[in-house]
Amino acid sequence: MRTLNPLASLFGKSPFGPLKEHMKLVSECAGLMIPLFEALAEGDRERVEQTKQKIFQLEKDADEVKNEIRVNLHRRLFLPVDRGDLLGLLKTQDSIADRVQDVAALVVMGKLNIPASHHESLMAFVKLNLDAALQCEDIISELDDLLEAGFRGKTVEHVEEMVKQLSKIETASDDAGLGLTGALLGNESEPLTVSKLLWLDVIRKLGNIADKAENVGDCMRLLIAR
Repeated sequence: MRTLNPLASLFGKSPFGPLKEHMKLVSECAGLMIPLFEALAEGDRERVEQTKQKIFQLEKDADEVKNEIRVNLHRRLFLPVDRGDLLGLLKTQDSIADRVQDVAALVVMGKLNIPASHHESLMAFVKLNLDAALQCEDIISELDDLLEAGFRGKTVEHVEEMVKQLSKIETASDDAGLGLTGALLGNESEPLTVSKLLWLDVIRKLGNIADKAENVGDCMRLLIAR
């Protein structure tokens, strides 16, 4: 089981250290979507299952860090920003890993196969949602610089630009998801098979990853604004 040091070590020199550690685990979890879908495309069920297990473990690790932060982020601890805002940011970060776990579970339980005609567009869609999670990690990594700059000046402008870029990635994910959905549904006269319904759910859950990532950007905007 993953364990953390007591409060002093947990927060170290930066009150944002645990948040950054949590986001790193979340992005590592999201990064496993690529090998998950690559293994699925190759029909390697064993590797799909192994990758799912790795995703579940990283999601669990992230949960443990999240819970440690919640326990130790008590009201008497001095913080340069609102405690509620930090907890909101933490919850939103964690929701990214939750959605990745949902995708992995659905892929395995549904015993899905990637239609050859949709392979390229699906992998591009997966990559967009991963890009959103990685952009979140880059944004969260700026927390210490924001603190040092007093949440003012060029550092704030830099982070705001990063958040804008994250919004563009989320929009691209939305567009790609709509395109995939349309291609998967195909002719309206064709019946909706169980496989198609499961794939529609996978696409929706994948798109949720970019949605949650954009919400992290919104939380950062709130921190900066206050």
